[in-house]
Amino acid sequence: MPCLNVSTNVNLDGVDTSAILSEATSTVSKLIGKPENYVMVVLKGSVPMSFGGTEQPAAYGELVSIGGLNPDVNKKLSAAISSILETKLSVPKSRFFLKFYDTKDHQSQEYAQCLHALHQH
Repeated sequence: MPCLNVSTNVNLDGVDTSAILSEATSTVSKLIGKPENYVMVVLKGSVPMSFGGTEQPAAYGELVSIGGLNPDVNKKLSAAISSILETKLSVPKSRFFLKFYDTKDHQSQEYAQCLHALHQH
């Protein structure tokens, strides 16, 4: 069951969180190739957070999945989730970090990508 946990320092009062949850669910489902009814998305707002030394809008995410992750999928997931956060919460893509855990690997292989790094090429 893929699970996406996103924490942000943005206050979610008055934000249509249902739209964020459903969009994130369908994105994760489509890109990982698992049915939507297996996807869990958790969104936490107003989390004290700084990124690059400032407390401007930022977000941190972790995506755990049993299989379905690889560098190409992860890059697409980073881009898609950061797009949702930018559109719905005004979190700049350069202030979002998504960490991946693929639990099918015995060594608990981790893929970590910072979107900021992706935009540097």
